Amino acid sequence: MTSKELRAKYLNFFKTRNHKVIDPAPLVLEKDPTTLFTSSGMQPLIPYLMGKKHPKGKRLVDSQPSFRAEDMDEVGDNRHTTMFEMLGNWSLGDYFKKEQLKWFWMFLTEELRFDTAKLYVSVFEGNEFVEKDEETLSIWKSLGVVEDHIYFYGVEKNWWSRSGTPDQMPVGEIGGPDSEVFYDFGTPHNSRFGDKCHPNCDCGRFSEIGNSVFIQYKKVGDGQFEKLPQQNVDFGGGLERLVGATFNTPDVFQTDLFIPIIERLEEQTGKKYQKDDNFTNIFRIASDHIKAATFLIKSGILPSNKLQGYVLRRLLRRTAVKLTQVGFDPVLILPKLVDPAIDIYQGTDYFKTGDWDSIRQVIEDELKKFQQTLKKGLKEVEKLQEINGKIAFDLYQTYGFPWELTEELFDKKGQNIDKIQFEEEFEKHRELSRTASAGTFKGGLAGHSEAEIKYHTATHLLHQALRDILGPKVFQNGSNINQERLRFDFSFDRKMTDEEIKQVEDLINQKIKEDLRVDHKTVPIEDARKLGAIGLFDEKYGKDVSIYAVGPNYHLDPGAKDQRDRGGYYSLEFCGGPHVAHTGEIGGVKITKEEAISQGIRRIRAELISVEQTRMLC
Repeated sequence: MTSKELRAKYLNFFKTRNHKVIDPAPLVLEKDPTTLFTSSGMQPLIPYLMGKKHPKGKRLVDSQPSFRAEDMDEVGDNRHTTMFEMLGNWSLGDYFKKEQLKWFWMFLTEELRFDTAKLYVSVFEGNEFVEKDEETLSIWKSLGVVEDHIYFYGVEKNWWSRSGTPDQMPVGEIGGPDSEVFYDFGTPHNSRFGDKCHPNCDCGRFSEIGNSVFIQYKKVGDGQFEKLPQQNVDFGGGLERLVGATFNTPDVFQTDLFIPIIERLEEQTGKKYQKDDNFTNIFRIASDHIKAATFLIKSGILPSNKLQGYVLRRLLRRTAVKLTQVGFDPVLILPKLVDPAIDIYQGTDYFKTGDWDSIRQVIEDELKKFQQTLKKGLKEVEKLQEINGKIAFDLYQTYGFPWELTEELFDKKGQNIDKIQFEEEFEKHRELSRTASAGTFKGGLAGHSEAEIKYHTATHLLHQALRDILGPKVFQNGSNINQERLRFDFSFDRKMTDEEIKQVEDLINQKIKEDLRVDHKTVPIEDARKLGAIGLFDEKYGKDVSIYAVGPNYHLDPGAKDQRDRGGYYSLEFCGGPHVAHTGEIGGVKITKEEAISQGIRRIRAELISVEQTRMLC
């Protein structure tokens, strides 16, 4: 079964069970600077799992392109990738364990025709805070799963919450047990990973192909949990691993999601994927990293030394180094992998005609720059009289020099480098990356405090006030919100005067004083355009968009003209929320700083103040 067939079969399976197909979110979420990338199908749906009503109802299904930067250094084995597609289905307070487990089991055994002898499941074993998941155990048994194919694991493996294990969850946090399904490829167990093999063993025999999370608890005190009134199902299954199981191969790179890229590599290098272990590793890295780079560039990311751009740069440079080490010019090879990477996804809306040339050019330009960087690095190396593991790691970080290349350069000088020290520095860096990634993702999920909700709405008022005072050429360029302040970047070609800053501040506080209603609608993107909503009308948005209106008489009428002049609304913007119900809840806003951050881009910092402080300002 091809990946296209499996994706379509999954979506259709749940469509026939009254699920609505939702558009995949962008890899880089609009107006959410707290998270680098969309790393799962669940991530954009967090507000709805927390109780917000979804415009398409209580049963949802999708296929979500996802990216996990923290897995980059793991790529090279037969199952790790940075870029993957997550099949997902959700119940928002509708069906629960019985239906979810039954349907996924039917999908595996009837639609994909998997041999039940190859399927294993895991169940939450319980702990001192939360009871054992006997309900899930009973359901699996009723579906015919035999006793010795059911394994119990604790909170580290079979529990989900945004904060981690139950003891780490703050009061008010939601979470619950999960149940995973594994495919057994029957490969021999490697004792390096333990005496006995089991579904969560890392030896490669088993592959997790689906995880059903049951969000059913809320923490109400130290070690105390209660059942949620709205109990949700959140399912995620990796398309790459499911396709690998249909091919009966534990190597996801031997599926149609990677084979076209690997075949192009074989043509360009004259090497064979399965005949040379060294090239097997390199081909896996190159095919994953170029596919990921292709998706990121399509999302508007360009190589740089910051945030998403830095991740893209690392993908390209890591691949370039691997090819350079074995005697190939990455500039001549890697841009040619873009075409098969895009061709793999023909039939989806992920790429459009014309993407090929522009993506190839970005990759080629970056690789040429990197070759110059390597030359500079060689000159720096020649200056060094001695070296240690830390310096070797600095060379890796700054110039992309891998350990093997640095070791070879200094071996000629008769110096041995402490590889243990290098590996320690490398592990420190990787742990920092994982921590930063986890913290960023957590930040993206946790932006629902009372102060942050007020800041979200205040940002809309600030944006419109700037346009009212400075003119319509003002447009949002970025924002960042935490519990202490808001930061707003906007297009403007000069420093604001003190009088203009005061006018903007007064206008914001006037709209807060008017206690305007804040309404939310999800509408077709063309209706949003007709309504005059502020946003970028490009492919980063799906067919339907979320808009928030601030105004006393907001009404959705795409046919009306000049709604602002008619008093229909004060502000109307694309946004995923969350927001206050009325502007009066904000209290007041004070602008604390206005500054330039680049040519034609200004930045404002502002903070919440009380109503009494607002009166003093005015």
